[in-house]
Amino acid sequence: MPNDQIADTAQAQQPNTVVIPDGCNLGVVFRALIAVNLAVMAALLLHSDSVMVALNSFVESAMLIEPACFLSLSILCGLHRLADRFPLRFSLFAQRLSCWLVPALVTIAVIRLLSGFDWFLSGFSHLSATGGTPLAAFVAALFGGALQHYFELRAKAFSPVLVEARLQALQARIRPHFLFNSLNAVLSLIRTEPRRAEAALEDLADLIRVLMRDGRAMTTLEKEIRLCRQYLSIEKIRLGERLKVQWERAGISDEVIFRAQIPTLLLQPLIENAVHYGVEPSTEPALIRIQLSHSLERIEIIITNPYNPYSGKGVAALPEGNQMALENIRERLSLLYDVEAQLTTTTKLGQFEVRASFPYVKAALAKQ
Repeated sequence: MPNDQIADTAQAQQPNTVVIPDGCNLGVVFRALIAVNLAVMAALLLHSDSVMVALNSFVESAMLIEPACFLSLSILCGLHRLADRFPLRFSLFAQRLSCWLVPALVTIAVIRLLSGFDWFLSGFSHLSATGGTPLAAFVAALFGGALQHYFELRAKAFSPVLVEARLQALQARIRPHFLFNSLNAVLSLIRTEPRRAEAALEDLADLIRVLMRDGRAMTTLEKEIRLCRQYLSIEKIRLGERLKVQWERAGISDEVIFRAQIPTLLLQPLIENAVHYGVEPSTEPALIRIQLSHSLERIEIIITNPYNPYSGKGVAALPEGNQMALENIRERLSLLYDVEAQLTTTTKLGQFEVRASFPYVKAALAKQ
């Protein structure tokens, strides 16, 4: 099937899109506040005789603008969560309309609330005049609509990256030599250990099934760990005692593991790289450490494997296809969590380390 048809099929199978900006995301909050404050500052500079007058006016305006912005973002955060949980109840028109109405209504409420203070009346006397409050609400609605449109376009701009991530999963992640070696390993077990061969084929089928999912799909940390264990059990047949795996948990409970939402195929490709570049080149047993931790409502995953500068240089010098796979993971995290997620790599003391960190988002119990 051509790539364009695969992309169209993937998009057609997606549920209703959530276009309400996530007001709980730090990246959304920063971008919204910077945009609003810069626009207000520019308007004041155009209507003021000097920069100092404009700065004084901006400080006074902040007493109205900042509370209205934070309250609007908080409400949009809640609406985003509802629209994400009940997509069929929130049409695209209703979502876009809410992004216009929420800032307008919040601005009116803040003006009414602050109008009882003398300092506010003296500094914002023009808002008490006829048409002052409706005009402020109209401007707030324009900001809300403009920012919603920006974040929606930004999400659409990432869509080709996500489709490409799926194509990479189909074309690069299912490496021919991995399938060839895995099937050969299974064939070697059929006569001597038929039950183990059957289990290996089941693991391989599950792995391929997940690899063919859309790049936008979400899963739980527990399911991703289970998939990784299946992958490692397949590689264990081929690599034998050379493959050593150590799972470590720090401050992360079973409840967090079962409820933490993560992107599908976040952990498995990183472990696959560790096996390919840390274990396969080694003639001695090589240890892969997988550390899971939970603190301050964040999930952190650290994968460490031996660094071999003479055969691929760990994961730091991946071939172009695998560099793209790693970059796709980084871009998927950026789309889903914005600045709240990071994927970093370091080399120290003969070990290559990949560190992924992202917010702890709970999956609904009904999906467990």
